[in-house]
Amino acid sequence: GELVGFLGPNGAGKTTTLKMLTGILYPTSGAATVLGYTPWERRAPFQKQISLVMGQKNQLWWDLPANESFGLLKEIYEVPNDRYKATLDYLVDILAVGSVINTQVRKLSLGERMKLELIAALLHSPRVLFLDEPTIGLDVVSQKRIREFIKDYNKRERTTIILTSHYMDDIQELCDRVVIIDHGKVVFDDLLATLVTRYSQTKRLKM
Repeated sequence: GELVGFLGPNGAGKTTTLKMLTGILYPTSGAATVLGYTPWERRAPFQKQISLVMGQKNQLWWDLPANESFGLLKEIYEVPNDRYKATLDYLVDILAVGSVINTQVRKLSLGERMKLELIAALLHSPRVLFLDEPTIGLDVVSQKRIREFIKDYNKRERTTIILTSHYMDDIQELCDRVVIIDHGKVVFDDLLATLVTRYSQTKRLKM
């Protein structure tokens, strides 16, 4: 049920780590488990319990209305009809996208597309949700709405969420705990408040 910020500079290995933890990439060495499974074995029971949203990648079909992609995802994840309808109705209502789910995805704004990408990722009610820069490129209002939704969804569903972002507003509003990596190594894993207390009193400039 935690909402953890996963931070680091460009090239630190954040997206690579998420891809390994979701089974997209096979690591050259080491081990990892998610929900008791080895991710890159890609077992169906594991894949039905996780989801990944990447701010720079689309899951929805560009030329189809999102609603049709939702129907396909329902079949892929074998979501029962009643649960699918209840989940979809809730997500469409809270994200206020009822007017656009039957519009071709390519005709929508970036903010609308990201809301629909979140719905697509949550239709099967995953236990672990990986969010890789979900607010990248969005205007300030859209960023705030996405953050509010993530916070409310986490409280309501108790879904474990791992969030990467270069926007510190995302991290400050959503995460109690942060993990910072640099060149693939964990350099900090503690409360956000501890990070702020420990590092915000002075700044070091290297000229």
